[in-house]
Formats: sequence, C-alpha cells, structure tokens
Amino acid sequence: MTKLTRNNLFKVYDSKPETAMDKTTRVVRQMVDEEAEQRQAKNSRLRNARLEREANTPPAEPTTSRKKGASKVAAER
Repeated sequence: MTKLTRNNLFKVYDSKPETAMDKTTRVVRQMVDEEAEQRQAKNSRLRNARLEREANTPPAEPTTSRKKGASKVAAER
C-alpha cells in the first residue's frame, strides 16, 4: 500500500475554462457596474450643485396679486 501524503490523498481538479457565455456575462456585469458608478457620481454632483444653488439663492419675496374679482368687474363696464 502506498503511503498517503497531501499530494496523493486529495485529487487536484483543474478549473474548467471560461465559456463564451461566462465571458459575456462577466463583461456585461462589469459594464453595468461601471455605468451605475458613473450614474451615482453624476447624481451626487448634480444634487450637491442644486443644494449649493438653493443655499446661495435668497428666498423669493411673495408678490402681491390683485383680486381676481376686481379685474372682471372693470372688464364688464
């Protein structure tokens, strides 16, 4: 009987080569992840710009509006 060692006790399995579908899946996932990161960065940049613009813009003063009824009465005469 042969002496058991680490090399002959466990079988070494070669990893199977990547199929065409596996390659396509990997590439597409990478592309989708990159697009998601770019979209997230763009949204963050735009959100920060909007918040900064709102913080620097003075609040709008309410304008006084005429009563709607008064203009109708003047138009009828």
